[in-house]
Amino acid sequence: MSSILGGIVVLVLVIMFFIMVSLFPFATYIKCLSAGVPATPIALIAMRLRTVPADLIVDTYIKGNKAGLDILLNDLEAHYLSGGDITRVIDAIISAERAKLNLSFKRAAAIDLAGRDVLEAVRMSVDPKVISTGKVSGVAKNGIEIIANIKVTVRANLETMVGGAGQETIIARVAQGAVSAIGSADTHTMILKQPDLITQKIMSMGLDSNTAFRILSIDIADVDVARNIGAILQNAQAEADKKVAKAKAEGRRAIAVAQFQENRAMEQEMRAGVVKSEIMIPISLAESYKAGKIFALRKKNDKAKSTFKGFGIASDNG
Repeated sequence: MSSILGGIVVLVLVIMFFIMVSLFPFATYIKCLSAGVPATPIALIAMRLRTVPADLIVDTYIKGNKAGLDILLNDLEAHYLSGGDITRVIDAIISAERAKLNLSFKRAAAIDLAGRDVLEAVRMSVDPKVISTGKVSGVAKNGIEIIANIKVTVRANLETMVGGAGQETIIARVAQGAVSAIGSADTHTMILKQPDLITQKIMSMGLDSNTAFRILSIDIADVDVARNIGAILQNAQAEADKKVAKAKAEGRRAIAVAQFQENRAMEQEMRAGVVKSEIMIPISLAESYKAGKIFALRKKNDKAKSTFKGFGIASDNG
């Protein structure tokens, strides 16, 4: 019985041995031994169980260690498991170290996890970038439109890279400052003579606050005169006033036409009254004649027996 149990134990040990052998990366461990990487066989097997590429972790550690960086295997593995790019993080730290920039592994990892390109940020800290706002339109106080093309030289700010606004915010703020500067000018000729008025206005506004960049310089690449907005607005107002006056005139005309039609109706009504009165005259005369209140007068002459002379009015005396 004991021999059977002993055989089972040996079998289990043999199976565990082969499992450990299958999980243990011999080549990676030899690389660690040759490069002095503090990685134990258990740590390498644990990486394999966590589906972490041990070769990538070890190679990245060796690169950083050879560059004189003080990093830990656990930090690299934790950043990889968080979804970060450990290769770009280490490359960025090495570049920052060579450029004498203060960039720790913790800050670089935070920048990388924030979705920004940490290596590109370091490069922009060393080599500033020029961005263009495109055509920015503003209107001076005399109503003339000015179109300016502005070039902004920015440097990445590693201190505010996490949580700071991006390039689009810089462009929008600079465009806003340019519009404000153009709008503050009494005439468009002031901007044409002194384009640096726009630069001074923008630089005094501190537009790079709470952003991931630091504005180094602002240059006016081009300034053009465009439309006369004041004249366009005046024409539009004149057209609007014209339409209002025309509408009022049409209203007065409609009232006049209605009054005219009403007067014509009244005239027709009065004419009908006159005709009615004219009709009543012979009727009244006939009734008076029948009643004996009036009588007809006749007069003889040579051509006829008699002719009608007129009417007489009978009195109470006969």
